[in-house]
Amino acid sequence: MSGDRPTRHRSAARVLVVADGRVLLQEDSDPGVAGFTWWVTPGGGIDAGEDAVAAAVRELWEETGLDATLDELRGPVAHRLVRHGYSDRVLIQQETFFRIDVEPFAPRPAGLTATERQRMRGHRWFDVDALPAIVWPSVLPRLLDWDGGPAIELGRMDESTVA
Repeated sequence: MSGDRPTRHRSAARVLVVADGRVLLQEDSDPGVAGFTWWVTPGGGIDAGEDAVAAAVRELWEETGLDATLDELRGPVAHRLVRHGYSDRVLIQQETFFRIDVEPFAPRPAGLTATERQRMRGHRWFDVDALPAIVWPSVLPRLLDWDGGPAIELGRMDESTVA
């Protein structure tokens, strides 16, 4: 039950990083749930005074070391309101997804927070037709099929380690 954990609300930007039919994902964890990990697209919170595109570019650099420009991002690909229930907190995010197509590169995080350093287990490129069993967003294949049209409206979703 989430009543005994702090709840935080924020807006966030996430990025589908695609190269040669593969997508870059980060392995994430919840220290309060031993042995459980999942894979997630790079991204994070939008800072005060920052728009979603600028946040996406900043988060890409912080989490992968990729030095992208605003013009290289496509989208928005999708929007959603997601609830992430973790063992130590509940995070409710209004997320905007973007896409960038790049040459393959070796991710080297350049600016992780202390919490990210504790929780993140690494990066890996996955074939878009062979994604891991647990991936957030769970609808990643649908987002990877985005054709450049209007943003996909995903509505409300729940992706949690603890209810």
